Amino acid sequence: MASHIGGYPRMGPKRELKFALESFWDGKTTAEDLKKVSADLRSDIWKQMSAAGIKYIPSNTFAYYDQVLDTTAMLGAVPPRYGWNSGEIGFDVYFSMARGNASVPAMEMTKWFDTNYHYIVPELGPEVKFSYASHKAVNEYKEAKALGVETVPVLVGPVSYLLLSKLAKGVDKSFDLLSLLPKILPIYKEVIAELKGAGATWIQFDEPLFVMDLEGHKLQAFSGAYAELESTLSGLNVLVETYFADVPAEAYKTLTSLKGVTAFGFDLIRGTKTIDLIKSGFPKDKYLFAGVVDGRNIWANDLAASLITLQSLEGVVGKDKLVVSTSCSLLHTAVDLVNETKLDAEIKSWLAFAAQKVVEVDALAKALAGQTNQSFFSANAEALSSRRSSPRVTNQSVQKAAADLKGSDHRRATEVTARLDAQQKKLNLPILPTTTIGSFPQTVELRRVRREYKAKKISEEDYVKAIKEEIKKVVDIQEDLDIDVLVHGEPERNDMVEYFGEQLSGFAFTANGWVQSYGSRCVKPPIIYGDVSRPKPMTVFWSSTAQSMTKRPMKGMLTGPVTILNWSFVRNDQPRHETCYQIALAIKDEVEDLEKGGIGVIQIDEAALREGLPLRKAEHSFYLDWAVHSFRITNCGVQDSTQIHTHMCYSHFNDIIHSIIDMDADVITIENSRSDEKLLSVFREGVKYGAGIGPGVYDIHSPRIPSTDEIADRVNKMLAVLEQNILWVNPDCGLKTRKYTEVKPALKNMVDAAKLIRSQLASAK
Repeated sequence: MASHIGGYPRMGPKRELKFALESFWDGKTTAEDLKKVSADLRSDIWKQMSAAGIKYIPSNTFAYYDQVLDTTAMLGAVPPRYGWNSGEIGFDVYFSMARGNASVPAMEMTKWFDTNYHYIVPELGPEVKFSYASHKAVNEYKEAKALGVETVPVLVGPVSYLLLSKLAKGVDKSFDLLSLLPKILPIYKEVIAELKGAGATWIQFDEPLFVMDLEGHKLQAFSGAYAELESTLSGLNVLVETYFADVPAEAYKTLTSLKGVTAFGFDLIRGTKTIDLIKSGFPKDKYLFAGVVDGRNIWANDLAASLITLQSLEGVVGKDKLVVSTSCSLLHTAVDLVNETKLDAEIKSWLAFAAQKVVEVDALAKALAGQTNQSFFSANAEALSSRRSSPRVTNQSVQKAAADLKGSDHRRATEVTARLDAQQKKLNLPILPTTTIGSFPQTVELRRVRREYKAKKISEEDYVKAIKEEIKKVVDIQEDLDIDVLVHGEPERNDMVEYFGEQLSGFAFTANGWVQSYGSRCVKPPIIYGDVSRPKPMTVFWSSTAQSMTKRPMKGMLTGPVTILNWSFVRNDQPRHETCYQIALAIKDEVEDLEKGGIGVIQIDEAALREGLPLRKAEHSFYLDWAVHSFRITNCGVQDSTQIHTHMCYSHFNDIIHSIIDMDADVITIENSRSDEKLLSVFREGVKYGAGIGPGVYDIHSPRIPSTDEIADRVNKMLAVLEQNILWVNPDCGLKTRKYTEVKPALKNMVDAAKLIRSQLASAK
């Protein structure tokens, strides 16, 4: 029985690629150095899968930034501002598109479906001249072949690529991106022909858009595209892979009727309803790649249950046509449990990272072929039983408190306009108040202090002293810049979710459980294994300390319950909304303690609220109801004069703007500049927003420093659709990934722009 892995984590077990990328970007190493690190990682991964018995091993899943940007490079779809005209696209153009450079901004970045992974959004229109400009897919296939490993090259499918794109600036809104199919399919044909010539026998197209609610003409585009590719694909086995949700019935019919396709892959973890579609009709003599091992969470597979599912599918498609697979790429999981030497032994037995999932896939394939590893299956059953019965999972008082939430919508008693009046009397802010989102640069020295404290190499007294000095530095910088509402810079935090999870019960932490978010940015999601509560205050000391250093308002900085949930590996033994309510109650306790500690402005970040929106529209309402309710729970008990902020970033927000309004925050700061101010269009279309709002005025994910005039121009565009008395001026997101040499001039220009427009508004009266 065959086995397949959809993709694998790229950063390496010790984040080798992250450090190689950052060293290259800083000019400390060469392109050849970077290529060698990535080649070594690829080699290790391919050999590991081969040794584990995996038959269908992926290649071309190892991106330096993301797989959509790789496809943009392959198609030569480089926006004109980057100055590329022809030839193989190199790192200079590739990373300029991803990160920007000194003279031009980066392309938009957004979330990859409902994950915390990001991709660079292609900018397309009728004038784009496509050409075969990156041979990466073929080169990586040849690289694996030279190592003696036969792989399945993976390409982002042509229709999904176009549907994931956006119209380039200036392109008429009526332009249909799918009309570009005739222009990009010839390049796909070139790639396919080269892969065939290199000896490839299988090729995988990722077409995840099949799980979305698609109109008929979009489904027809899939049919037309693969009919056009059919003759070129002749002689190859072709897998079309879907993931992250059920495939709708109409899309299933289209998918399983595609010409030239020999295999179909489905996520049977998040798409359990697809099993019924398969059982009701699957095309004869086609392969089914059954995604029964979860590629997005870290819990050990229920091998016995998965085997039953596979056996039922075997009766439909036939023994020789069923392939055991992961539900999606393992990119979204941590690398290897072997690296977790300090993790609690009981909890560790409940988990499976990418390396363990490879073993699970192989074990299930062998069991399906009658070669069951009894000791492996028995150990798995024992671990599952241990998790179900462990007393550390359930806390009755937490369960009761969450159950008692029913019957109230937890809104603050006073309308937002009255609250803003009370807050202005207390805070006395100018119009267009300036602030930042929370974090300041995480310097090498700061990281060293945290690392040494964690390793018990320095005392708590020395640690507190060092963090206080860092906070004082950040406060002084903001006062010198004349920023109105300050932050303490979060020097005590490595990560906005990890920091809170470490102080909440029901969470476990890894030492090396890193997951790529974008580019070189990695996060280490906490593991929510049990009921959540807050044993003691988490941020009050640091926020109060920072407030004592200034007379200006100091924001208390918290991560909201929905973001903690969506950026964690969440327990799968109870509904996600129940876990979210538990986290909300814990954050509520912290909010009220901050208020008692003299903090008058409290930011509760919900950066990931949009990210968690289900992919199917029928499921939106239920999710938004409990997600928005969870946010309101956190701050329903504060006084009118306490100003509640929230922050959101790097997603498409226009379709949920009414839910954002329903959160009832006093001020929302939201990413705007990198997405070409797409957010403002919703206000141009008549949506009324009465609370404070700060659409970001510059992109913090690029080293580029915007000018005062550029920022002022952005603010003026905002004033065309928003009232001046509710508008805030702030960056897109936190500043932790930037350097002080970039942050200080950018913030100076931001403050100068706000002052310039204040004076213009005053003169106009």
